[in-house]
Amino acid sequence: MSQRLSRDGSTVTRWLQRDRQGGLEELLEAKPAPGTTPKIQGEILKKLVARLECSEGFSSYGQIVEWLEQEFHLQVKYKTVYRLVHYQLKATLKVARPVSKDQDEQARGMFF
Repeated sequence: MSQRLSRDGSTVTRWLQRDRQGGLEELLEAKPAPGTTPKIQGEILKKLVARLECSEGFSSYGQIVEWLEQEFHLQVKYKTVYRLVHYQLKATLKVARPVSKDQDEQARGMFF
């Protein structure tokens, strides 16, 4: 039977047990994904997004970690902040690019 359904045998067994225990309602019940609730949510998340959108922004993810600690007394790992900002919010940090002091101002002005 598991081959016909293209599922592992343990999955089919689990489905059958749930069906015996509670019927179709038990099978169709959507359970929340395991894991902890996000630390950065609600008002804190709104303020972070607003700060990322403003002109000053942040220059590093470490700076965001420090800001969360100072403003909200929230200790969050660097990796958590990186995943949230980079992958979920798809925000970019405001980083000034280095400019050589030997550049010709006229030539540089032609690119802007």
